[in-house]
Amino acid sequence: MLPPSYAGETGSPPFSLQRLRPLKDRLLAACFGAGVDSTAMLVALHLAGVQPQVITFADVGEGEKPETIVHLDRMNAVLASWGWSPIITCRKIPLASTGYDSLYGNCLANETLPSLAFGLKSCSIKWKQNPQDQYIKGARTGPNAQPPHPVWIEAQRTRQRIVKLIGYDCGRADLRRSRNLQTADADFDYAYPLQLLGWTREDCIAIITEVLGADYVPIKSACFYCPASKIWELYWLAAHHPDLLEQALLLERTALTGRHSRFDEVEFGGTWDDLVRNADRFPSSNTTVGLGRNFAWNQWARVNDVVDADFRVRREAADRTHFLMRAAELRRADNADDARSRNEARLAA
Repeated sequence: MLPPSYAGETGSPPFSLQRLRPLKDRLLAACFGAGVDSTAMLVALHLAGVQPQVITFADVGEGEKPETIVHLDRMNAVLASWGWSPIITCRKIPLASTGYDSLYGNCLANETLPSLAFGLKSCSIKWKQNPQDQYIKGARTGPNAQPPHPVWIEAQRTRQRIVKLIGYDCGRADLRRSRNLQTADADFDYAYPLQLLGWTREDCIAIITEVLGADYVPIKSACFYCPASKIWELYWLAAHHPDLLEQALLLERTALTGRHSRFDEVEFGGTWDDLVRNADRFPSSNTTVGLGRNFAWNQWARVNDVVDADFRVRREAADRTHFLMRAAELRRADNADDARSRNEARLAA
């Protein structure tokens, strides 16, 4: 049964669910990222009576925050109550000879940063897109070998094209990201249900709250060492998961002081490690200087007294309260609005 404000078949945007009706007759594969947008997308599909044949989630290994995994489990319980099949977790399985089984391990072993730190997206393709595609299409050889999903077999038999459903909303950031995306490739068509509905980030949070409850509004799904993280998110990480922040700092130090280091003492007046420990800021450069691209997380942590001299995150109660307050102060109204932004001020009080 639909909530009162969403039940109307001819409601005005952004809640006119009839815009999703054309999807009912298609073979659908929903990509679930376990964040606000993809959660709202599943709710919208359910309200519109549109059920995907398969829902996939890409797990990059030990990169997700614990809250995201908890949300994934809770959403599977929701899907069961709807009579839907569970979300399928897809993982890339590297060759045993690589010595790693996760994106974090990949970066650590190769002494490099995630590709997003250099403005690229190969990590997402390798560890997220490809495993989900392989789950649907199957793979004949290698460690990821598996038979195709029934929806792929049905698509081949009936000569239909599967529509991949992506949870981009109508916020400024997502509209910018999706502006030049293809609507189809050799294997799939693509659709963006939230944009068909005209839903913004705020609309997504509202629908999750009304249909599932405020506790089901998740945090942003991203690796704890994601180069796109904002400063307030680093403070949030220091407060809630100091061990994960320390792992991110180790990854950055390993990459920027290792065999691929691009820092020359002649050019910069010191090694990367010297600059982190002894300089107030990095010299202006086109070189990626850390996980923040134009800033190093290690230096941010040192300058702002988030870590001690050994780069261990401070864990006293007063430190945690300070980190929470800084997260609340620095967070701005942007496309990362999620459960964290609604809880930090209360937790810091």
